[in-house]
Amino acid sequence: MKSLISSLIIIVIANTSLAQKTDKRLKNLDEDLQEVLDTWDAAGFAIAIVEKDQVIYAKGVGYKDYENKIPATENTLFAIGSCTKAFTSAMLGVLRDEDKIDFNKSPREYLPELKFYNDDMNNNIIIKDLMAHRTGLPRHDFAWFFFPSDDMDELLARVEHQEPFTGIREQWYYNNFMFMAQGLMAEKITGKPWKENIRDSFFKPLGMQRSNLSIPELEKDADISKGYQTTADGEIKLMDYYKIRGMAPAGSINSSVNEMANWLIAWINGGKFNGEQIIPSGYVGESTSSHMVVSGGRPGKENPDLHFANYGYGWFNSSYRGHYMVQHGGNINGFSAMTAFYPTDSVGVVVLANQNGSSIPAIVRNMVADRMLNLEVEDWNTELKAQADKQREAQNEAIGSTEETDQVKGTKPSHILQDFTGSYNHPGYGSFTIVAKDDSLFAEFEVQKFYLQHYHYDVFAAYQVLDG
Repeated sequence: MKSLISSLIIIVIANTSLAQKTDKRLKNLDEDLQEVLDTWDAAGFAIAIVEKDQVIYAKGVGYKDYENKIPATENTLFAIGSCTKAFTSAMLGVLRDEDKIDFNKSPREYLPELKFYNDDMNNNIIIKDLMAHRTGLPRHDFAWFFFPSDDMDELLARVEHQEPFTGIREQWYYNNFMFMAQGLMAEKITGKPWKENIRDSFFKPLGMQRSNLSIPELEKDADISKGYQTTADGEIKLMDYYKIRGMAPAGSINSSVNEMANWLIAWINGGKFNGEQIIPSGYVGESTSSHMVVSGGRPGKENPDLHFANYGYGWFNSSYRGHYMVQHGGNINGFSAMTAFYPTDSVGVVVLANQNGSSIPAIVRNMVADRMLNLEVEDWNTELKAQADKQREAQNEAIGSTEETDQVKGTKPSHILQDFTGSYNHPGYGSFTIVAKDDSLFAEFEVQKFYLQHYHYDVFAAYQVLDG
């Protein structure tokens, strides 16, 4: 049996290698990917390209461990961040196919402990609103990032105290809490933890054997990437992993491009993988259709073929040079990701990078799309780098050229610094402590510490303390 499995692995690798060498659309791709890595001063990334039901290209570029110069491969595990969201919403799609949930009903029917800020929200929000970011709630991300918890019910209780910024379905706005709520809803319906639901419904049937759902699980694997950030002067610095904990359904999955390729194959093929229906076919079409306008307006001169920018369920959808594109990015400390496919063309690409807030996944996605869709190849790398440099210059000029207009000079706090110390709490967020040390104030959160510099009156500006 072992020899048979080894032979099959060799055949798959050989076929993938052959496709990379013989597919004319991928000519010079290796060199172009290396140029992207060098241009953006990144440690590394990995990429897989799928067409119909085959992985036709998979490769690691640069390093998974920059300090020790250990190369990244197509099997290296990276954090995929918010690319997790499509898994979470798809779990609800599976439950709907089993007649266990109705997307047009209130989420409170399945999750009665969920309470919103006002009666209008409590009475009129439906499950589709959670899935398409249209509840009217802004992100409130500090409420989980700086106040983490392993208890999803505890996090859910904070929603009641988080004020909306607009009415229901009036304006699209990204919200991680609503995806945590979807994961918790699935838990209540199935009686199983969210992680177990994802493993049973998707990881196992898709052969995603090494994909996992937490940093402790990630750290047990032998082939994992470290996370990095690149400073303004091009220095590559190691970042600590961020343990997302109870917010896991919004962004906790760690995977490789080879295993994420199977996820893409299922979506491209109407939810099927190796002949088995993994994702309900009706849900595939519905979730990748438009349910909320992300941004309105006609195409501009810079992007004349960007005809729309909308959101489905855990997926963005838009036009790309005349082709329908479904995609979602991901960002979590030290990592950036992109999962994209072109359903009418049966083409998909996944890019996982170990660079914080990186442009690489989107650049590589476009480079691949141009080739695979037989379009005129544009120099996305040079174009987007020029845009990034221009934006950075503008920001530096804005900071250096004028003083803050709202700051009132010559003021001082109304109390001595010691009077500001103590514990502070907000029910929609959590608790933190302000301490005084060496004539300075510091705000201490569980995951981060900030130096508080006097700005004016009783207002202080917060600056992250990097050395803890």
